[in-house]
Amino acid sequence: MLEAIGNALRIPELRRKILFTLGLFLVFRILAHIAVPGADKAALDKLFNTNAFLGLLDLFSGGGLSTFSIIAMGSSAGGRSHAGPAG
Repeated sequence: MLEAIGNALRIPELRRKILFTLGLFLVFRILAHIAVPGADKAALDKLFNTNAFLGLLDLFSGGGLSTFSIIAMGSSAGGRSHAGPAG
C-alpha cells in the first residue's frame, strides 16, 4: 500500500490533485473550529447533549454543529445562502 502511495506521488498531475485535496481537508478542519459570533456555547452544549438525533448529526459533521462553526452553517463570502432559488 505504501508503494502504491509512493507511485501515485511520483506522477506530477496526480500528486497535485492529492495535495490539493489534502489542502482542502486542512482548510475545512481549521474553519470548522471558528464559531459564528454571538452563539451561546452553553445553550448549544445543552441542546446537543439532550437531543440524541442532533448529537448523531454533530458526530457526522465532525463536531462542527455543536461549535456552530461557519462551515457547518454554510456561510459564504457574500453572506447569502445558496440553498434555494434566488428571488
